[in-house]
Amino acid sequence: MNSGILLVDKPQGITSHDVVSRMRRLAGTRKIGHAGTLDPMATGLLVLGVNGATRLLHYLVGLDKEYFATIRLGWNTTTDDAEGKALDAAPADLVAAVTEAAVLAAIEPLTGEIEQVPSAVSAVKVAGKRAYQRVRDGETVELAPRRVTVSAFETLAFRAGDGHLDVDVRVECSSGTYIRALARDLGAALGTGGHLTALRRSRIGRFSVDEAGELEGFDVASAIMSPADAARRALPVVTLTAEQAIDLGHGKRVDIAAVTGLEASDADAPLPAAFAAIDPADHLVAIVEPRGRQLKVVTGFPPAESQEADA
Repeated sequence: MNSGILLVDKPQGITSHDVVSRMRRLAGTRKIGHAGTLDPMATGLLVLGVNGATRLLHYLVGLDKEYFATIRLGWNTTTDDAEGKALDAAPADLVAAVTEAAVLAAIEPLTGEIEQVPSAVSAVKVAGKRAYQRVRDGETVELAPRRVTVSAFETLAFRAGDGHLDVDVRVECSSGTYIRALARDLGAALGTGGHLTALRRSRIGRFSVDEAGELEGFDVASAIMSPADAARRALPVVTLTAEQAIDLGHGKRVDIAAVTGLEASDADAPLPAAFAAIDPADHLVAIVEPRGRQLKVVTGFPPAESQEADA
């Protein structure tokens, strides 16, 4: 298979681009993209697309995510994580007085739909330039808040240290949520300051780090997931006949009532925004969107031999 999805368990201390570069050498192609990066200090799941499957990444980027993290209460840093410069520490007696109940109470307003200001060193673009680059250039960056959803923000363990309190947490959140910003905002709510000291991404949608291969010794041939299998995890599926697959491939529309996978749907019920259209040979033909009571191609996936030629 020359096109598909790879799940990689990124180690600490390297960039996501480093992982992509390694995978390009292992897969023998430059056409590899990702469905969301991780900071160098973070570990865990990276979802990569190879060759024609890079077209599928657009539909994976927005999936919800799960993280396990350690938040250190006691001081802020310039980057809201352990890689930044430490700022003024809170009084030791104030930190020592923080209770588990106080942490839980401070977490509650940070759960659900919230307005979150990204970290100043994030990859958010400000007038066409990454925020972190502006900070490195000595500029003061003020980012606008964005609405995100934190569906779970659970404490797992508390460990008191010398002038700090470490809190292990599990977070489930929408795409675009910054765990560093949650650490910063939790510290602000408690008056202690806070930053992230460890972060591991365990899940992106229905893709789990438990399925991912380690970078050392990664075997692309045995690990690659077909575009059809990956699409099934991210989108509702309609199954095409061979003739319908040809029609979609030629840019024609297909009647919704004629495809398999929607028979049980109420004809008047709202339809999902997009479907994965898969043919009898288990090839992902296209991502389609409803137009009235027809399905229209918005992203096509050429046959394997065409993808190989493109690579």
